[in-house]
Amino acid sequence: MLRSDFRRVFFFLIAVFVIHSFSFGEEENIRFVVGDIVVEPGEVKSGYLPVPEKKGIGTRIPVTIMNGSKPGKVLALVAGVHGYEYPPILALYRLKDTIDPRSLSGTLIFVHIANLQSFQKRIIYYNPNDWKNLNRVFPGDPEGTISQRVAYVLKNEIVDRCDYLIDLHCGDGNEALIPYTYWMISGNKELDELSKKMALAFGIKYIIIDQSRTKDLTDSKYLGNTAVLFKIPAITTESGYLGKTDEESIVRNTKGILSVMRLFGMIQGEPEMVSDPIWIDKYEVVYSKEDGLFYPLTEMGYFAREGEKVGYLTDYLGNVIQELHAPFTGIVLYIIATPPANKGEPLFEVGSVLNK
Repeated sequence: MLRSDFRRVFFFLIAVFVIHSFSFGEEENIRFVVGDIVVEPGEVKSGYLPVPEKKGIGTRIPVTIMNGSKPGKVLALVAGVHGYEYPPILALYRLKDTIDPRSLSGTLIFVHIANLQSFQKRIIYYNPNDWKNLNRVFPGDPEGTISQRVAYVLKNEIVDRCDYLIDLHCGDGNEALIPYTYWMISGNKELDELSKKMALAFGIKYIIIDQSRTKDLTDSKYLGNTAVLFKIPAITTESGYLGKTDEESIVRNTKGILSVMRLFGMIQGEPEMVSDPIWIDKYEVVYSKEDGLFYPLTEMGYFAREGEKVGYLTDYLGNVIQELHAPFTGIVLYIIATPPANKGEPLFEVGSVLNK
């Protein structure tokens, strides 16, 4: 071989090595840290986010971090904001054991049970230590009650660390609820379009176009709304009912999450977008005006006419004290299917179908 040919081959091999090294560097993910949980690329680690004690009351939040081998988006999956909502919780544990981080692009944050104290006591809506609804106290307060401190930890350790967020809910232990998704409108066109794609990718055909959420960053109230206000595309999903652990609801959650992951290129395949969504452009929750017993006269998914009687309330002596009517024509998205009714708590929700 001539010296000039040798030099050409030598420099060609050097160039290939440099290009290969550069490409390899681009394909390698980086370490991911949440709290004191440090996860290298291709690893899965579980642990707890501590919520500091105040007046002897503290708690912890069980989480898993799955850090993919390849770079990509950070998707936060939060279940158990209401501790009696089981299908999303079970879905996250199932996904934790089935997704291979070596084939994952990006990072998954699993918040398995956000409201652990509510879960432990099997209590709907509230934390048993301060009787606050965690999904009404975001973005939280580090000096507040236990629910406010949990919200603060979730905001600072989860919302602030992710690119996208799914707030996973279902019908609580008292709620007969059809599956639906909240698409929260921020007014930011790009952000809203991404959230819309997430809602369609999750796969539930009923989608509420929600323009009612507060825009106050200091009192964002809801986890999903908090993410949106901080310019993180997010959806809130509802799949499950009456505190059940039915397989259909669990699978609907797992399939929806995997489809959103495909949407963002985190795993291979195409998302299963809803082809025939039913858009809900207005919704209203009807609340109990008194304590007593609620008697529903219809079921979840029923199409009620404006003014139609859908239930009634009695006092503890059996006397009718309130009749409940549909505020407008629409689908009964959920209805309370257990007798206890407390003043100020929801009894049913109706959604108006958008005519296109």
